[in-house]
Amino acid sequence: MVPGPGAFSADARAAAARRAVDLRVYVLVDPAVTGARSPVEVALAAVAGGATILQYRDKDGATGAMVETARALMAALAGSGVPLLVNDRVDVALAAGADGAHVGQDDMTPADARRLLGPDALLGFSLNSVAEADAAPLGLLDYVCGQCVYATASKADAPPPIGLDGIAAIAAAVRRRAPAMPVGAISGITAANAGDVVAAGADGVAVISAVGAAADPAAAAAALRAAVDAALARRTPETRR
Repeated sequence: MVPGPGAFSADARAAAARRAVDLRVYVLVDPAVTGARSPVEVALAAVAGGATILQYRDKDGATGAMVETARALMAALAGSGVPLLVNDRVDVALAAGADGAHVGQDDMTPADARRLLGPDALLGFSLNSVAEADAAPLGLLDYVCGQCVYATASKADAPPPIGLDGIAAIAAAVRRRAPAMPVGAISGITAANAGDVVAAGADGVAVISAVGAAADPAAAAAALRAAVDAALARRTPETRR
């Protein structure tokens, strides 16, 4: 039997049942980038500037220290309404009571991460190509993030940039399966090009250096928020979810 026009795929039904995630300004707080400023200081400034979701990222951190930092971030964000996820380290997210985790293609699988985190935690997943978007277990995820849009110095092993056409293709592939799935974009994004990324189909932008290394993280986050909100307001029906 052929499904009617109003039918939803299993991916779409599962995605619709997951928590809503606001990806407009997704700030990754990384001690390697924030310098002398603490992750908590930068996180609070980012939220003051309009960040809608935060991620704690520390590629070289010791487990105990990461748990302490994640707990401090959770305490600082209490009552803000802005969720905190932990990059890669599902164990740290669990120990700190974070809102969830984000995993990449070479990390713990989304299935294993969801099994450990439980049904209510937020879980994001990185995508580098349409093939990965087609294979992603969208029913287990709350959002996906197309990475390497532009060249970046924040990821030493980053593949070649996919550009605006790449993020547009990934967003389209995801939405064919789950129309309501939020799609973010990361790598080399600034307030100057964030509008172009959203116009290409992303629902928001994820940044590391653009906020974490800025002289004024709050102002940097505010500039990104303004650019993203303006671009979302201009979206055509073809690029709007």
